[in-house]
Amino acid sequence: MSGHITNRYEFVYLFDVENGNPNGDPDAGNMPRVDPETNHGLVTDVCLKRKIRNYIEFLKGGKPPFEIYVKEKGVLNQENEKAYLNNPKIERPAAKKLPKNVEEARLITRWMCDNFYDIRAFGAVMTTEVNCGQVRGPVQLNFARSADPIVPVEISITRMAVTNERDLEKERTMGRKYIVPYALYRAEGYVSAKLGEHTGFSEEDLALLWEALINMFDHDHSAARGKMNARGLYIFKHESALGNAPAHRLFDLIAIKRAGDNDVPARSFSDYRVMVDRSGLPPGVEIEEKV
Repeated sequence: MSGHITNRYEFVYLFDVENGNPNGDPDAGNMPRVDPETNHGLVTDVCLKRKIRNYIEFLKGGKPPFEIYVKEKGVLNQENEKAYLNNPKIERPAAKKLPKNVEEARLITRWMCDNFYDIRAFGAVMTTEVNCGQVRGPVQLNFARSADPIVPVEISITRMAVTNERDLEKERTMGRKYIVPYALYRAEGYVSAKLGEHTGFSEEDLALLWEALINMFDHDHSAARGKMNARGLYIFKHESALGNAPAHRLFDLIAIKRAGDNDVPARSFSDYRVMVDRSGLPPGVEIEEKV
């Protein structure tokens, strides 16, 4: 692996959904998540990180140094066990404990960072029964929020098959699903060079992050999610590791406005205009547009 990143980054990420549910809320019957005060749609950071993890696993085959720590049916204690098996000179501590020797404890945590992409990127709490420490990751995302309020639609669906033999006389079984007819979502994220120094997050890792954000929806299609696409990735790169401007000033340079009649619900990306105020870039910050 190459050395860690030396520049701070922020980014604005745009994606949309058409006739799908981008992030169901299990506490609300799997309805699309909404801000109850404004009815703007929400997509959690956890949802977006899951898609990034899945793309990296597809791309790299789940092999070191790009293993995925938090994955479907993953057993975290078994993943943590690998760090001790690959460092046999370090004496195994008691359950839930790190090695008492500080350097040995760092080696265990470092091994996990070196081998698992999502630990290097997002960090992890590895203080399970097999303790590998805690890592604060350099890559963090805010909740995504829709540009306009959304009105989730409940759709009734039918199934010709039945589950149990006793229901054979029924013509069909009924079900329901929720969709958002259309919404454009905006997420904002951060990449800290200083935290990347601790986890070993490299330029190669950073390039994979951008690639995942651009392509991950193409490998995440399902009947529930409908049509989802990445629509814009705007990357702010600072000259320094600590940064040259506050993040909120950079985020304010990206604005989303309706392109047509505001009284008509948006139904496609062409109903919006994305405006980038390049003239307002602070000294020491450059912007790159992808997608």
